[in-house]
Amino acid sequence: MSPYPTKTHASSESRHLLAVVLTLVTLCTGCVSRSWADESTPAIRILVAYHSLSGNTERMAEAVVAGAKSVSGTQVILKRVGQVTAEDLFSVDAVVVGSPVYWSNMSGEVKTFFDNWQFKFGVFPEFKMKNKVGAAFSTGGQISSGKEITMLTILAAMLGNQMIVVSDGGAFGASATTEGESPGIDDKELTEAESLGRRVADVTKLIKGGGFTLNYSE
Repeated sequence: MSPYPTKTHASSESRHLLAVVLTLVTLCTGCVSRSWADESTPAIRILVAYHSLSGNTERMAEAVVAGAKSVSGTQVILKRVGQVTAEDLFSVDAVVVGSPVYWSNMSGEVKTFFDNWQFKFGVFPEFKMKNKVGAAFSTGGQISSGKEITMLTILAAMLGNQMIVVSDGGAFGASATTEGESPGIDDKELTEAESLGRRVADVTKLIKGGGFTLNYSE
């Protein structure tokens, strides 16, 4: 037997070696591409905080969460306002707050939540929520029961903390009418809440990713 490989055997080894090299290149290229993709899509964290007795505002909150989670790279924390901690506020990039309408305004629990930002959580005077994204949603029994006022007061509290507020599902945020001819939460209102969550995630990702700059020049 000849001590040297035949031409056919050498050719077979060459093809095998080439296949191995191509496989390694493909795998490495895929790893690099995945790494670049992950780096170009920053992970964002959103807190959805709400107060609900009847369950209507809670359903809207869950829809906001679903909308936010539909955006890749989004982590969402869902809590009642009384369960939110300072760590929750400071560790997230965006906060969405929902309230039922009580006497044409936000509920007392939601108002206490915002009061706690200063007196319990120490947000002020350093404006520790500055440049985080904020949004609001509300539920009310009647068509003109104060839903817009409720959302505006929530947004006003956020603006007072120098947050960047956004809306979707309506002019000031997502809302639902829960009595009369429209009892409970219908599919259209849930869709609006999902749209709000999705918009908050999109804008937050845009800001955190560096694709958005603020121009303070006059």
